[in-house]
Amino acid sequence: MKKLVIVLSSLLIAVYLVFVFVIKKNPDGPEAVCKGVKIEIAQEGDAGFLTVDDVRKLLTVDQLNPTGLMMDEVNTRLIEDKLASKELVESAECYKAQDGMVHVIIKQRIPVIRVMGDNGDDYFLDNHGQRMPRTDYSCNLLVATGHINMKYGEKVLAPVANILRKSEFWNDQIVQLNVLGDGTMELIPRVGDHIIYIGQPTNLRSKLDRLWKFYVYGLNQAGWNKYSRINVEFDNQIICKRK
Repeated sequence: MKKLVIVLSSLLIAVYLVFVFVIKKNPDGPEAVCKGVKIEIAQEGDAGFLTVDDVRKLLTVDQLNPTGLMMDEVNTRLIEDKLASKELVESAECYKAQDGMVHVIIKQRIPVIRVMGDNGDDYFLDNHGQRMPRTDYSCNLLVATGHINMKYGEKVLAPVANILRKSEFWNDQIVQLNVLGDGTMELIPRVGDHIIYIGQPTNLRSKLDRLWKFYVYGLNQAGWNKYSRINVEFDNQIICKRK
């Protein structure tokens, strides 16, 4: 009888431990309650329009904040689909964790240039060349002016902006692009009282490399404000116009 009691007690303890393990392992258990939402913006190094607080507000407005709900009532697919439908969001991932938290990972659309055309257009383009909605958010973005239509912005301006932003130096140095009537382009620098004429925005990396060498070996010696116009349109030469 004593041995039977010991065996039954051991069996009950084992069943209890398995039950506790399953409950902890399964965040959708019958007594699991969502403790909160942990939100992560995937591209921390890029300047986007969304913040963690913005995403939390989106969840609240759409009545999708799962805090306080039973875990088995939290519809992660619905949260993903709703967030992914927002204009500033590229993709969204949502999952439940064993710690009772619901995790949301946002990949946002990254604005790379603001277009302010002569035709009155005023909009942003993302890193894929897609138009973004207007926003009051102020950030240090490259600005494009001049004769710009939507097709030119998507096919030409966005690739140019991506090349510039991937270089730490040119991302800081070039603050404006100006598109002329024939589709050629001027660059307006932050440092130096001159305009850079690149002609058609082709072979841009080669032109920027040539300009960089001129900056280092030319302007550093002659002075950054000696010329009013620097032309790097043609291969293997730079044409400068004195003030």
